[in-house]
Amino acid sequence: MPEETQETKSPWKEIVQPFIDLVRAPRALWGINLPYFLEGFVYFGIVGYLAMYFNEYVGLSDEWAGPMVGALTYGITFSMFFFGGLADKWGVRRALLVAFCLMIGGRLLLSGAPFTGLSGGLWSPMHFMALLGIGLVVLGYGMYMPAAYTAVRQFTTPKTAAMGFAMLYALMNLGGWLPTFFSPVRKAIGISGAFWIYTSITLVALLATWLILKKKVVLETIAGVKAETGTDVSKADDEEEGNPKEPFSVWRWLRNHPLADPKFAFFIFCLIPVQTLFAHNWLTLPMYVERAYRGTWIGTNFEVAVNFNPLLIFILVPIVTALTQKRNVYNMMILGTFVMAAPTFLLTLGATWWTLLGYLVLMTIGEAMWQPRFLQYAAEIAPKGRTGAYMGVAQFPWFLTKVITSLYSGWFLANYCPKEGETNTEFMWFVYGLIAISSCVMLVLARGWLGKDFKTKADI
Repeated sequence: MPEETQETKSPWKEIVQPFIDLVRAPRALWGINLPYFLEGFVYFGIVGYLAMYFNEYVGLSDEWAGPMVGALTYGITFSMFFFGGLADKWGVRRALLVAFCLMIGGRLLLSGAPFTGLSGGLWSPMHFMALLGIGLVVLGYGMYMPAAYTAVRQFTTPKTAAMGFAMLYALMNLGGWLPTFFSPVRKAIGISGAFWIYTSITLVALLATWLILKKKVVLETIAGVKAETGTDVSKADDEEEGNPKEPFSVWRWLRNHPLADPKFAFFIFCLIPVQTLFAHNWLTLPMYVERAYRGTWIGTNFEVAVNFNPLLIFILVPIVTALTQKRNVYNMMILGTFVMAAPTFLLTLGATWWTLLGYLVLMTIGEAMWQPRFLQYAAEIAPKGRTGAYMGVAQFPWFLTKVITSLYSGWFLANYCPKEGETNTEFMWFVYGLIAISSCVMLVLARGWLGKDFKTKADI
């Protein structure tokens, strides 16, 4: 194996390279990346306000506001399962344009509901209008994200694919950091007013897709990739290396399903507890910072804390990946889940600026340590020709995480971090810490059973 140069392992090069590649990217990729960046801005901006929106405008309690946010976040995952394949049938351009139209329609309903004069409360006309808006956004996202990733795969060669996906991931997180600066907007025109601006930005993303990603541009780019690689990228993903397809059999499907592998199933499901911290970023953190730090600068400008994670991920993932790429995957999973879960207990010491900062920084370092390695393991453990199936199933626990966390987060807020009255946020975070750290404990206990199977290319 050739020895890697220092330049190859340079974390600084890993950070700067996506921007260099972005400037040099072909027009078709600009037609994906620019709207994806804008959508990252809009999605993270809206989801950070959504529970407060249901409190303030729709008149729902914390117990019900949480599930409404969950309906958006886990609904997107569920929607992708059913509508993700439309990009293959319609083509990526049409799927992206339809997706944006649906998301604009949904966000118009969310933005306009408080101005309709409809009555509020649980299952009120305004509540149903907001739910319809969420439903349209969910349908749009079910097409949008799979279409964007399909487009990157079609518009890149094997040599440039890593660059293409790295750009998409980096720009989404960079967009997700921009709501940090939306605090003055929210104070001036309210959350509903902010939603109107986010809806307008979605319209800009639609126009950018329509203007940049012309049919001619798409066809020319795909033809160029085909000429360079000798394969039809728009069809190659559906074919399995020349193997004839066998008639469908339920028994064969169950026997070969990734979850039929007990080690794989245990591994992905034991990560649900630590993944609850991801969901708390939008289900708990906005209200916690606003309420527990009331009267302070950070409480008034809670967007700074809520949107700090995407910026840190944007910076830390390439650095941590470069520094740990030769480490054993299983050991990194144990260490990463511990580093992500342990700082939750800092918040049990009280609502101070240093406990919040320590939690956000250390939790994100842990995320950067284990999350990329988890995807690496899911891809490498898959039998030949079944990577897509394993990667898809690996995301199923994330769907369950968003469902489960949304069911109890509102109850904890109402009882331990209410809008009015005494708080006991220390106990709330203690419980959340115990939940999260259990993933690390299970991985340690299963080391003898699972650990020996975690041999990747970097370990050999």
